[in-house]
Amino acid sequence: MNRSVSLLLVLLFAGCGADPIDDNTDDPAFDYPSLKALAPYGVGVAFKSELIPFVDHRENVVYTFDQLTAEWEMKMNPMSVGPNQYDWDGADALVAFATANGMKVHGHALLWHSTVPAWLENFAGTDTQFEDAVRTYITTVVQRYKDSVVSWDVVNEAFEDNSGALRNSVFRRRMGPDYIAKVFAFAHDADPDALLLYNDYGLTWDAAKRSAAFQMVDDLQSRGVPIHGVGLQMHITYSFPAMSDIVSTMNEIVQRDLQVHISELDIRINPDGDLSAPTSAREAAQRVRTRQVIEAFNALPSDKRFAVTVWGVRHSESWLIDFWGNPEWPLLFDDNFVPGPAHNGFVDAL
Repeated sequence: MNRSVSLLLVLLFAGCGADPIDDNTDDPAFDYPSLKALAPYGVGVAFKSELIPFVDHRENVVYTFDQLTAEWEMKMNPMSVGPNQYDWDGADALVAFATANGMKVHGHALLWHSTVPAWLENFAGTDTQFEDAVRTYITTVVQRYKDSVVSWDVVNEAFEDNSGALRNSVFRRRMGPDYIAKVFAFAHDADPDALLLYNDYGLTWDAAKRSAAFQMVDDLQSRGVPIHGVGLQMHITYSFPAMSDIVSTMNEIVQRDLQVHISELDIRINPDGDLSAPTSAREAAQRVRTRQVIEAFNALPSDKRFAVTVWGVRHSESWLIDFWGNPEWPLLFDDNFVPGPAHNGFVDAL
């Protein structure tokens, strides 16, 4: 198979496939286990179209994972460049790459307050026209990828930290406090077969946010609004939060007959910025923490385990480094694609 497909070719063949990479899980080129071969559920990764041309990235992703989440390209801001104007290049490239290599695609995210394009943030029409524009956007995006994207984060991070108050986003201001129910209905109407999830960070340690999120879920379910799962971002550290909180939060989702998605897993070993290089003690703790999280997920009923998605491939490409301003090693692989303690902890649990 062709292993040197450029991004240009991926874009050219978007929607009609591209030469797949041989994903033989016994490939002697890899001297470590394939997570997708070990797990009885989806193992995903956040990926960017700009990395597709790089052979090592492509081969590692196809060998290790069977599900792909667009780290950036499927958010509203990069795709929606104006009213009824779209830039599909990045999303199409990722979908073509995933489809050619037998990977499922999880859409992330239809609505997020941090990626609202300027034309919508400053929308001059009436509130009804604003709602129609949001409906048109969601319908257009979901229907475009109806045959290739199996699930969507419909709303991302709708609640404030600590208080659990609904964020005063442009969606709340223009569509009212019930906007979440509306956009879940829009997405379901666009693709009745897609799994629809709510996604957020901090639900395992922020009691107020967790309570608000589950009250929202309960309300949607009581009204028959389609919601199929909850994404726990799982941006955690080697020592925080307590595993008991992680387990209880997963169980609250299951008790509502919803699927659990560990949606953005990374585990910091340098949260206080006291390291300039990994230590054996912190790496050991990261391995244990990864094993514990995956074991907790394994313990859920099989029909409630949606997937585990790792938020990036190599340490140096993690968003956490710029966000926190510290050196960090939170992912499965180093810069040479050598699996590290988090990968080993994942394997331990499987």
